[in-house]
Amino acid sequence: MNTISKLLKPTSIAVIGASNKPFRAGEVVMNNLLKGGFQGAIMPVTPKYKAVCGVLAYPTIEQLPITPDIAVLCTNASRNVEIFKQLAQKKVSAAIILSSDMHVIDDNKETIEQQCLAIAKESGIRVLGANSLGIILPWLNLNASFSPVSAAKGNIAFVSQSAAVCTTILDWANDKDIGFSAFISIGNGSDIDVAELLDHLCTDSKTAAILLYIDSIKDARQFMSAARAASRNRRILVLKGGRTHAGRRAAKHHTGGSDTLDIIYDSAIRRTGMLRVKNTHELFAAVETLTHAVPLRGERLGIITNGGGPSIMAVDTLLEQGGKLAELSDKTIATLDKVLPSAWSKHNPIDMIGDADKNRYVRSVNALLDSDDVDALLIMHSPSAIAHSVETAQAIIDCVKAHPRHKRFNILTNWSGEKTAREARLLFTQAGIPTYRTPESAVVAYMHLVEYRRNQKQLIETPTNSEQINIKNKQQAHDWIEAKLVTLSENLVPKPETNLDPVDVGPNSLLLDTHEITPLLSNYKFTVLDTWIAQEPSEAVHIADKIGYPVAVKLRSPDIAHKSDVHGVVLNLRNPSEVQNAAQSILDGVQLNYPSANIHGLLVQAMASRIGAYELRVKVKTDTTFGPVIMLGEGGSEWDESIDAAVGILPLNMALARYLIIRAIKGHTIRPQKTSNLDIDLLCDFLVRLSQMVIDNPQIHELDIHPLLVGYHSLTILDADLTLKPFSGDPHRRLAIRPYPVELEELITLKSGEEVKLRPILPEDESAHASFINNVSKEDLYKRFFTDVGEFNHEALANLTQIDFNREIAFVAVTSAGEILGVSRALINPDNTDAEFAILIRSDLKGCGLGRILMTRIIDFCKNKGTKQMSGMTMPTNRGMLTLAQKLGFELDVQFEDGTADMLLILN
Repeated sequence: MNTISKLLKPTSIAVIGASNKPFRAGEVVMNNLLKGGFQGAIMPVTPKYKAVCGVLAYPTIEQLPITPDIAVLCTNASRNVEIFKQLAQKKVSAAIILSSDMHVIDDNKETIEQQCLAIAKESGIRVLGANSLGIILPWLNLNASFSPVSAAKGNIAFVSQSAAVCTTILDWANDKDIGFSAFISIGNGSDIDVAELLDHLCTDSKTAAILLYIDSIKDARQFMSAARAASRNRRILVLKGGRTHAGRRAAKHHTGGSDTLDIIYDSAIRRTGMLRVKNTHELFAAVETLTHAVPLRGERLGIITNGGGPSIMAVDTLLEQGGKLAELSDKTIATLDKVLPSAWSKHNPIDMIGDADKNRYVRSVNALLDSDDVDALLIMHSPSAIAHSVETAQAIIDCVKAHPRHKRFNILTNWSGEKTAREARLLFTQAGIPTYRTPESAVVAYMHLVEYRRNQKQLIETPTNSEQINIKNKQQAHDWIEAKLVTLSENLVPKPETNLDPVDVGPNSLLLDTHEITPLLSNYKFTVLDTWIAQEPSEAVHIADKIGYPVAVKLRSPDIAHKSDVHGVVLNLRNPSEVQNAAQSILDGVQLNYPSANIHGLLVQAMASRIGAYELRVKVKTDTTFGPVIMLGEGGSEWDESIDAAVGILPLNMALARYLIIRAIKGHTIRPQKTSNLDIDLLCDFLVRLSQMVIDNPQIHELDIHPLLVGYHSLTILDADLTLKPFSGDPHRRLAIRPYPVELEELITLKSGEEVKLRPILPEDESAHASFINNVSKEDLYKRFFTDVGEFNHEALANLTQIDFNREIAFVAVTSAGEILGVSRALINPDNTDAEFAILIRSDLKGCGLGRILMTRIIDFCKNKGTKQMSGMTMPTNRGMLTLAQKLGFELDVQFEDGTADMLLILN
């Protein structure tokens, strides 16, 4: 398919089904196009009228005088298959489908939408919709939509799966004088979706921020890649519908998405560096905040107020949402003592007392802007006879604008009230200072800045190394799983007299319990509490005598998910009599209450020491959209994974694992009052190894560890259930984020005889990459970057080392000591049509053959990926690079006047 450039920069539009009847889609779209002032050709297509809205109409698509860039289909779905055939013959580039009934199945036993998409794919037509409201591009004066209101010019792009949300946002934005660079309703997103639009909008010069409304995502890999790339360049806010089960069901009917838990979407949004808001009110507030915000230096909020009560509400909201209240230094307090009454609060919030006038406000604001105690400032005002609302607002605006350091701070205001405060809030809005009606909404808006900063920080944080699992253990784990799945393929049935064989829990799946999966877990260095199986109470007593008291006895049944629900777990049994009675009680209770349940005996375990330890539940769940994820919480019989867990998208490294744990603590899925003995570093390492085990073994469909006993220096799995399913194909395709391609690692020998490792780059390579750049001459750096290069900061190094293996590759040659000798890169565009390459070798290592090896590896990578071509640019004076490129088959185009040399290699 072609790109969507003609959809976003059209020069001509045809309106199929144009009409003169008021309120018909064809009439509304025509009127919007004409009122918008679009300078391109507007061509109504209808056999009913000679002209529509005063514009000459054409009876058929075939009779159009030129081929339109866009066709807007305002027709009933039943006509659309035939219309798409005509559009294909006319070679139209893009179509916008307004129809909402494209899901109807006709005589061909296919939906109308499927038939239209098949025609579009074959002929290269890009499709927006179905069920789209259309598209508005204010900078082109284009309103090709069914919207009752248009959009003003601005620097925010809005992309929505819901037409109703579109009109709501437009109405609000017009009231607030907020404009847009693009306003796009994707409807069902059956072809053009959120990911592709993010790729285009994040490079649009008119777009500074992007707003998304999504119900569901269909291709998680493309979404995550596009969002991670876009959020490095643009601020992106996400409003996600379907937080509840009923909401997810409604979203499935709306856009055809899957029943993915909302907490998984939440984790995905954080992982990509975007900011999620909970509702349209928060979205509006976040837009107002982020539109005028500067990057936060830190998270300390200072509050100035003329009323104690409102500031208390602000502080409560701040701390409830995990914010940080700034502490005032002695120097700042001394400064404020000079300008405020002696009765002022002496701490933050700064309560200036109810008789504060505008001058007191100005002096207090200046005192904080002069200090380094705060990173952001919230100025609050309650209706006052002393501090006139409008005059005080203007005084603060003048004060802030005049202060030489005001651009270092984020300034927010809360002007409470309605009639007396409305004009003041308008002044702040016009001055570019975010303003809010209530203390709570002001703080929530501030926390959007904080959350955005945290997500962006997470996007570029350098992880530390975790212990690696060796190849031998990985192979043993793989062989163990394959051996278990042989029993499934042979349809083995458990023997009724022993009940010890693996249990087939349904079509193509196998359920194994703690006793059975210990060999797999041991290969990944997980500690599992020793477990024995008993078939009857007397055998349980015999086992308990051998392992020593106290012991625990647990029910073993594939039909009962939570043993504690049926009193199937008895702990701290101290003698044979207690074991005998507990075992018999468990079996009798299940037989009485669940007579149809399969009983596979009893599990007997030594009691693990719980003194100072912490019991967690860790679950690997395979989601239909995002693939395997790790869920972390406290567990228990009432555990609801949709609300009682924090989620990590695979793959995890140490930094991401730490964020997952901190998020679980802050979200109270791990209660913070009990975390004093929680060894976070040890738990991080556990989660990283768990992530690696799931990535290495795609047959792992679900793993439920309940509980994981976390001591100060130990982690022990007490109970675990594993579900295996056969898997074929690329094991990495099921992951939302392409993991590190370990299969591309190899050892190579240079001409000098030195053996080095050639491998993809890792985030942990940041410091080594910085040292490598320091060993490259200024001349070579200039040839690589086309500019004088100074010292690379953390963000620049993170962009070079934390790459998306779905879209780019970087190979490094590394010595046994960890030194980087050379790097080759290929950045592949989203269409996979072109890979822009670059190569850099340490200046003292030229001529050792490393450059050719590194170039060959990225060529092979792109060729295997199906990329159509590789392209690069260097200087005519870089003879070494040009000679190498020519030897490898590149076409050269040297432009001495421009000082550039282009290199092109056709791959596929």
